[in-house]
Amino acid sequence: MKRRDFLKASSLAALAAAGLGVSGIAQSQSARPPNIVLIVADDLGYGHLGCYGQQNIRTPNIDRVAAEGMRFTQAYSGAPLCAPSRCVLMTGLHGGHAAVRGNSGGIALPESYVTVAEVLRSAGYTTGLFGKWGLGDAQTEGVPHRQGFDEFFGYLHQRHAQFYYTDYLWHNDERYPLPGNMDGMRTQYSQDVILDKALEFIRANRERPFFCFLPVTIPHHEWTVPEESLREYTGTFEEKPHQFRWREGYALPKEPKANMAAMITHMDKGVGRVMDLLKELGLDEDTLVGFSSDNGADRYSLAEPEFFKANGSLREYKGTLYEGGIRVPAIARWPGHITVSESDFAWTFCDILPTLAELAGAGSALPEALDGFSILPTLLGSDAAGHPQEEHEVMYWEMWGPKVQSAVRAGKWKAIAPGLDAPLELYDLDSDPGEIRNLAADQPEVAERLRALMAAQHQDPPPQTEPEAPDGRQYR
Repeated sequence: MKRRDFLKASSLAALAAAGLGVSGIAQSQSARPPNIVLIVADDLGYGHLGCYGQQNIRTPNIDRVAAEGMRFTQAYSGAPLCAPSRCVLMTGLHGGHAAVRGNSGGIALPESYVTVAEVLRSAGYTTGLFGKWGLGDAQTEGVPHRQGFDEFFGYLHQRHAQFYYTDYLWHNDERYPLPGNMDGMRTQYSQDVILDKALEFIRANRERPFFCFLPVTIPHHEWTVPEESLREYTGTFEEKPHQFRWREGYALPKEPKANMAAMITHMDKGVGRVMDLLKELGLDEDTLVGFSSDNGADRYSLAEPEFFKANGSLREYKGTLYEGGIRVPAIARWPGHITVSESDFAWTFCDILPTLAELAGAGSALPEALDGFSILPTLLGSDAAGHPQEEHEVMYWEMWGPKVQSAVRAGKWKAIAPGLDAPLELYDLDSDPGEIRNLAADQPEVAERLRALMAAQHQDPPPQTEPEAPDGRQYR
C-alpha cells in the first residue's frame, strides 16, 4: 500500500461531516453503540494463559472471557517491543509507516496523527486511558490529552512504568502522589491503584458510550507483586537462586517462578473485577471486551519463559521478529454478537482502529492511508457486518536498534531480514509455525517476492529522538 500523508484536522473534519450520531452497525444493533473495554497486557506471551495451554498459572477470569467469546490463534502485535507496538495500535499504521519505532519510551507521537481515541471521541464516546502510555512524556505533543483521551491515569514514560511501587503516577497533566510508596515504603501497588481509577471511569460513564483502554504493566519487569498474591504460589515450584542482575532499585524475587505466576494471576483478578463491574452495572451485554498483549514474552531469566512455555511452541521472545516476539494472545467478547469460537484469521494491531471505528459508526470517515482494515466480519459475521472480510495481502513489522530489522507475512509465507539489505530467512507458517526450517534457498522466487514486498512497506519515520525530561525527574 502506498503511504499517503494525512493530517488529524482533515480526518476529524471528515468525521464531523459524517455525523456524530450512531450509524451503521452500531445503529442496527442497539440504541447506542457498544461500550469498548480494551485490555492490553505488557510482555504477556502467547502461552501464558490457561486458555492458550498454560498449566502452571491460574487465569480463570481471562479463560472465562475466552470461553464466552472468540479466541484468536493468529493475532499479531504491532511490533516486538512496547512503544512501537502501541503506536501501531493507536494509529492503524504498521511498523513501516508508524511514527514511533524506537523503544526508549519517550518518543512523542506527533499530534498530527489520528488515534483510535480521537476517532471514537468524535463518534460520541468518552475516552479513558489507564495504565502505561509510552508515546510521549509530560509537556510533549504525545501526551494522552492531546491524542484524544478525555482522562488519563498511569505512566507516561515507559521507564517509569518499570516500577510498581513508584511514589507518583500521572492523572492527566498532574502528578498523583502515592504516599504509601514514599520514604522506602511499598504499600501501594500501582497496578491496583490504576485499576481502581479505571473502574471509577466505567462507573462514572455508564450512561453513555465509553472507550476504556487498559494497557496494564503486568507482567513486565520490575518483577514484583503484593505479598498476598505471592503467597498463592509460594513453595509451588522448584526454585533456583538467580545470579541475574537488573537495574538499581528493582526488586529481586527469591522465588522467580512463583513471582511470575503470581503477577499474571494478579492481573487476571483485575480482569475479573472489570467483568464483575460490567455485570453489576447492567453493561455486560452492551460492552465489547478485548484482551491482548503488546508483544511476546520476555526472554530474561527472572521471567522464567522456558519453564512456563511462555510463548508455547513459537520461536524466540520479545525483541525478535520471530513468531514468539509478535504473535500474541487475543480474545474478543460481546455476548449475543460475537459467536463463541476459535479463529485462525490472521490480523494485526493496525486492524484495531478501523475495527472499533466501524463498530462505533465512524468507519466511513477513516483516512485511506491506514494499513489496517476492520475485522468486524470475523467478529460478528459477514451478514451482521454488512460486508465480507478482507484479508491481508501483506503484514509487516519492523524492529529498530543498531540496525533496522524487518519481517513480512504474505499468506502462509513469512520472511525475516536482520537488516534491510540482509539475507532473508523464509518460513512456511502453515507447516512450520515454530520457524525451524529456513526455506530461502529452496524457494528463491518466493523469497524474492517477499523481499520486494518488504522493501515496499518501509518509509523513513519522523526523527526518533526523545526530549529530556523537563524537570530532570528520575523515573522511580
